[in-house]
Amino acid sequence: MTTGLTPDQLTDAMPFARALGMEIDTAGPEEVTGHLEWAPDRCTAGGLMHGGALMAMADTLGAACAFLNLPPDTFTSTLESKTNFFRGVREGRVRGVSRPLHTGRTSIVVQTDLFDATGRRAAQVTQTQAVLRP
Repeated sequence: MTTGLTPDQLTDAMPFARALGMEIDTAGPEEVTGHLEWAPDRCTAGGLMHGGALMAMADTLGAACAFLNLPPDTFTSTLESKTNFFRGVREGRVRGVSRPLHTGRTSIVVQTDLFDATGRRAAQVTQTQAVLRP
């Protein structure tokens, strides 16, 4: 599916993503990438980036990936999201990559990998998106 939306337009469609400070860098049906900078106001104790910020980033990228894989005249909503955290993020830019694992008639499953500034996997999120009809 081609929407004609730019990465900036996809981010703008999700005001919370903009408020969080996230950016979508590339967007296509096979892969959506984006980033979020470490900042003190996105942290929990000890200067670690808050897991909720990382989960919101992954949810945003995954939703954009699902949206780009929707059949015509449908929309989507997250049904389920599971996060595995592998390491804390203490500095730098978190980079995310979302790819579809399944694009079906009633659901789309997307996997998002989040990497720290050194390229190590910080988290992996698998989410199921419903394919909804008006």
